[in-house]
Amino acid sequence: MPVPLAYRKYGDSGPAVLILHGLFGQSDNWTSVSKTLSEHGFQVYTLDSRNHGLSPHTIEWSYETMADDLSHFIKNHALTNPLCIGHSMGGKTLLYYESLFSGTLRGLIIVDIAARNYPPHHSDVFKALLSVDFNTLKTRKEAELVLQNQIPEPGVRQFLLKNLYWKDAPRQELAWRFNLDVLNHHAHEIGKAVPEFYSNTPAGLIYGTHSSYINSEDLADFKKRFTNFTLYPIEHSGHWVHAEQPQAFVKAFIDFANTLVGY
Repeated sequence: MPVPLAYRKYGDSGPAVLILHGLFGQSDNWTSVSKTLSEHGFQVYTLDSRNHGLSPHTIEWSYETMADDLSHFIKNHALTNPLCIGHSMGGKTLLYYESLFSGTLRGLIIVDIAARNYPPHHSDVFKALLSVDFNTLKTRKEAELVLQNQIPEPGVRQFLLKNLYWKDAPRQELAWRFNLDVLNHHAHEIGKAVPEFYSNTPAGLIYGTHSSYINSEDLADFKKRFTNFTLYPIEHSGHWVHAEQPQAFVKAFIDFANTLVGY
């Protein structure tokens, strides 16, 4: 059953662009890029996926349900043929969406993820997050120290810590905005393959040339699935393309949008 997704909106007019974040992400991860795109004439909606950000927590988690959430968001906001961007988990969601609701998007940009299966590779992150005990920890700094022992990369820690918030009364305590228990339960499904499908919807792949998520076989698979497909490799970037090279990311998106009739 679809849930109403929380979102942020940038710009009041122009072609609609929907942005889907990755695992453990939330809509405000895309604030800078969204503001820039709105300054270029787009009306941008950044969505919180279910079990993330301010969107509802549910026991259900699957790409099919998230694709259904996206379909209902588009219908409920009366958006006609929007253009969509999806990073990592959000990119997989877009690919599932296209396999189920083909012909309803003006175009889609997949960011640094492929349709193939990825073996589970977030176990260390889940283990670290589950070790944070909010019954004993009282400050963000204490939570960071726990993560620091298991996650050496400062950027990854800060990305995760953005999800900390103070719960309301009766007892004020820290909590994660994402639904950790449900995501951990479905961890083996996060990398699952997208069933084979074929689409005439214009599509593009923005990927980091230093990323380990995309290989030559993935590129061939995209070209087989989409009759109108364009590659946008971003130099000096890994998996977090929009954060590592935001100007190059925006340029690639605008170049793609300019190829679409009516944009």
